[in-house]
Amino acid sequence: MGQLTRWDPFHWDPLKEMQQLGEQFNRMLARWPHNEHGMRESLAVADWSPVVDISETDAEYLIKAEVPEVDRKDVKVTVQDGVLTIRGERRQEKEEKGKRFHRIERSYGSFARSFTLPEDVEDAKLKAEFKDGILIVHLPKSETRKRKSVDIQIQ
Repeated sequence: MGQLTRWDPFHWDPLKEMQQLGEQFNRMLARWPHNEHGMRESLAVADWSPVVDISETDAEYLIKAEVPEVDRKDVKVTVQDGVLTIRGERRQEKEEKGKRFHRIERSYGSFARSFTLPEDVEDAKLKAEFKDGILIVHLPKSETRKRKSVDIQIQ
């Protein structure tokens, strides 16, 4: 006959489990080789995907990607046919004698993120910097392609 176990809310956190499920689902979707428009952007399958923030000022677009514990030499930023791609690899610690891991939740291996660039980006003037585990890509806007704001009269 089965045993009854008393529920202890201090050992089970349903929100944490939902968050973990969401993270697993996001990792699975990140491996899908299509973007939101159904276009194929990359054939490579990534082991994990860094989170990014994309912002815009009057002068540029800014992409900030979190790549903790990734060496600068292991990150590559390219632009081809209007698509910016960030690729790299986070290497897993090698097992050391006398050291045991009890839990490994962080993802390791290769990663890739691709973004279709807006038409007003000046491809030749892109800059990237790497500081404290954050990759910052500056996408300056073209002066000649800037769209003007115009008020249109409604009749």
